[in-house]
Amino acid sequence: MNYPIKFNPILKEKIWGGNKLKQLFGKFAEGKIGESWEISGVENNISIIANGDLKGTSINRLVEEYKEKLVGVKTYQSFGNKFPLLFKFIDANENLSVQLHPNDELAKQRHNSFGKTEMWYILDVENKGELVLGFNQKMNEALYKKHLSENTLSEILHSEKVKKGDAYFIGTGTVHAIGAGVVLAEIQQTSDITYRIYDYNRPGVDGNLRELHTDLALDAINFKNVKTQLDYSEKLDKPVLLCKTPYFQTNKLKLSHNICRNLEAIDSFIVYMCIEGSGSMIVNENSETFKTGETILIPAQINSLEIKTNSATFLEVYIP
Repeated sequence: MNYPIKFNPILKEKIWGGNKLKQLFGKFAEGKIGESWEISGVENNISIIANGDLKGTSINRLVEEYKEKLVGVKTYQSFGNKFPLLFKFIDANENLSVQLHPNDELAKQRHNSFGKTEMWYILDVENKGELVLGFNQKMNEALYKKHLSENTLSEILHSEKVKKGDAYFIGTGTVHAIGAGVVLAEIQQTSDITYRIYDYNRPGVDGNLRELHTDLALDAINFKNVKTQLDYSEKLDKPVLLCKTPYFQTNKLKLSHNICRNLEAIDSFIVYMCIEGSGSMIVNENSETFKTGETILIPAQINSLEIKTNSATFLEVYIP
């Protein structure tokens, strides 16, 4: 486990997907690919190592075998053999459904799952791409139910235009949707629990309207206005904090030259999502190349990482 670990992406066809993940990142698959699950411990979607001595090993097997050496002491105490985070690239060629996610307590009670706190980093935008983020007016349960019953939810949703480099925190209960033309990186808790509340009255691949979860959503929804956009300043060659939650911390790391990253103070695995550029990562003289659209895991036992590049940008993620 003494090397930068890559995984085979799990590519998912979606009715709203497109071909940007192929164009931008070289993710090859037939059909309208909406998501590339880069590292996943979600049941029936378990990531498999693509390189090195551990090639062919699943992420779950890796956690079971290496425990805190892989994920960190505190993380293993909290999550045991369950890998706690899910990493994705998403291409919204068409609007995604308007949805929200339950918190840990509700997800455990209903689905024996973690909740789904997540963040987004915008990678590409065309056709004036937008996000749906909460409501455009003061909201309460009675008013929400009125619009729900009258099929006029779209009238009370807040939309905002986005640009490359924007970042957002999507807390549990926040009503949200990715709009057509937006490509983004998503970092979230290991959970696939989604409550869909509006889907533009469109049919799914089978020709029928997709299932809505409006009853389940009522107990999970957050009617308060919350700030979702994350403020940060660009800096070169040092980590810039985008988002810190109890579940994950995400830094943006924009490099113009080689660096050595001291990881001794971080008691967690670290994941690097390469969003621009190329180069190589070196751990204990074991070298692995990287390029745009690749995701690499550095085990918690690694104390030092060398990154060789003339130009590269990463989302650097770990559990604080």
